[in-house]
Amino acid sequence: MGGKWSSMDPSQVEVPEISALLERDPYLKMYENEIRKRYALYKDYLERLETGDGSLEKFSTGYKTFGIHINEDNSVTAKEWAPGAQELFLTGDFNNWNKTANSYKRLDYGKWELHLPPNADGTCPIKHLSEVKVIVKDHNNELLERLSPWASYVTQNRSESATYKQRIWYPLSKNIYKFKYPKPKKPDSLRIYECHVGIATQELKVGTYLEFATNIIPRIVKQGYNAIQLMAIMEHAYYASFGYQVTSFYAVSSRYGTPEELKELIDVAHQHGLYVLLDVVHSHASKNTLDGLNMFDGTDACFFHSGNRGQHPLWDSRLFNYGEYEVLRFLLSNLRWYIEEYGFDGFRFDGVTSMLYHSRGAGQGFTGHYDEYFGLNVDVEGVVYLMLANYMLHHLYPEIITIAEDVSGMPATCRPVSEGGIGFDYRLAMSIPDKWIKLLKEVKDEDWKVGEICWTLSNRRWMEKTVAYSESHDQALVGDKTIAFWLMDKEMYTHMSVISPPNPIINRGIALHNLITLITHVLGGEAYLNFMGNEFGHPEWLDFPRAGNGDSYHYARRQWNLVDDELLKYKFMNNWDRAVNTLEEKYGWLHAPPAYVSWKHEDDKVVVFDRAELIFVFNFHPVKSFPDYPVGVKTPGTYKIVLCSDNKDFGGENRVDTSVQHFTVPESFSNYSNKMLIYIPCRSAIIYVREP
Repeated sequence: MGGKWSSMDPSQVEVPEISALLERDPYLKMYENEIRKRYALYKDYLERLETGDGSLEKFSTGYKTFGIHINEDNSVTAKEWAPGAQELFLTGDFNNWNKTANSYKRLDYGKWELHLPPNADGTCPIKHLSEVKVIVKDHNNELLERLSPWASYVTQNRSESATYKQRIWYPLSKNIYKFKYPKPKKPDSLRIYECHVGIATQELKVGTYLEFATNIIPRIVKQGYNAIQLMAIMEHAYYASFGYQVTSFYAVSSRYGTPEELKELIDVAHQHGLYVLLDVVHSHASKNTLDGLNMFDGTDACFFHSGNRGQHPLWDSRLFNYGEYEVLRFLLSNLRWYIEEYGFDGFRFDGVTSMLYHSRGAGQGFTGHYDEYFGLNVDVEGVVYLMLANYMLHHLYPEIITIAEDVSGMPATCRPVSEGGIGFDYRLAMSIPDKWIKLLKEVKDEDWKVGEICWTLSNRRWMEKTVAYSESHDQALVGDKTIAFWLMDKEMYTHMSVISPPNPIINRGIALHNLITLITHVLGGEAYLNFMGNEFGHPEWLDFPRAGNGDSYHYARRQWNLVDDELLKYKFMNNWDRAVNTLEEKYGWLHAPPAYVSWKHEDDKVVVFDRAELIFVFNFHPVKSFPDYPVGVKTPGTYKIVLCSDNKDFGGENRVDTSVQHFTVPESFSNYSNKMLIYIPCRSAIIYVREP
């Protein structure tokens, strides 16, 4: 199928549950027609896909027929979509690199197909790991070398060339990894460990899938995380791009090992009960032509918009044409490929802001005014693609989780498609790390506004779930600093030993690191994310090997020895991270209603709130400790301390007797009819629970 989409009359398309959306946010009422138009176009797309291929389920398994396949009888079938090509050929080891010996047959709608029979002795003409290329004859009669967009395995030999080679991945049955463990159910409370296989090793090299499975997954489980988010898995030409310049969308990165080894990693994660998210990049693609999608059929279009609309101004990459039938097949099938072939459980969609707006979010400061989310700047085709993707995923896989990386805050991003929403389960709270870094860079401790902190952490759309984080991989990159490095910087090289004299900068750094991670964890959202190593205050930045640093791996690794060394203070932050995750598992605040902040005192720098039957008290003051500090309590009774950041195990000073019981008195305080008196030291946090 091909051609342009027709557009239904929005007034004729009923959005099943739009009334719920409009009741929840009456400000959307004036944009109701715009929401209905989006939904009408989504229904139009869906109807066309199902009419053209019989069902969305069949349409979204393009990987079964497109690309190069070895059949049971050892014949080979190859199929491509290249509407701008004049002719198509397949070449490789199998035909001694004769570029035009094996030609594809032209089909309708820009498709091409090739069939190679078995050899005379019954063997396959193309062997496992054979190198192949698609040859495109363009309308200038030039023969262009390309890799199949559906290539499932590509390798790079940097000593010869940075260009990837496509290799047929068709191992013997005995060498295909068989999954042994069931997929976990999606967690009620999502605690995500964001990780990168390549830098997960301490050695000066690129880490592997199997090393990660053996060495890192046990660490993640011990820390109390129940999900991992794997970055830089889709093959990308430039290691330092963090995986965000994808060349082969169906090939998992061969830097870390083989496809079967990634399957084993995911199976080991499932064995340990970890839910596995893929960081999926459908927002843009690499400009590479020899080993990417760019100009696959010899034209500026094909998978992308032609002209300026197909170019990302900041990322120097290509932008997909989400209105094209075969592009939708390619991208929707890509999502299903990673679930069906590799066993991924869900997705974090990268660069969603770029997909939602014609401006790509470049140079656009989103103020929150609703006019910014509707109107001519909105790329409705991008919105509708995301609606289709979320509808398909949630329809076919009830245990799926999808997360949007969107800085704009578009309303209904995390509401079901049936309401007129985009259909994501969560969005990343991207303003939270910005707030912490701004405070650490520009504001003295004594001038922190606890009210502003609470506002940033709690300012999210009602009934749209958020993934809170104090820092992710973005803050770790060279040119920036992790929170631990902002707090302690050069002192981390000389004063992190437990046997060295106390150092005020280190003491402050560990205390604030613990407070920042806890208040973000509890107040910031309905899920929590931590980037690999930040749980123990990993020092220094993250810098991949590149020409500018002499191809060094010194900063492209994780120094696990620091947290494993009992004589170093990194263990204190690690202990705190584990204790917080363990407590969340027990009490489930992430899937409880949002916290109610009952007390914010700017002079005292004290914040009190409750969530999931727990009371959280924070004292951010650099020097003031408060005995007999009143705390409003909703439910009267006897309260005990379940966690205190001032404990020695967390790098504290043990100023709080955690065995003391606290009794409420029937005196109103901070909107509650009961209160209790506590001791809250400076730069500390305490969590209380009512005893049965």
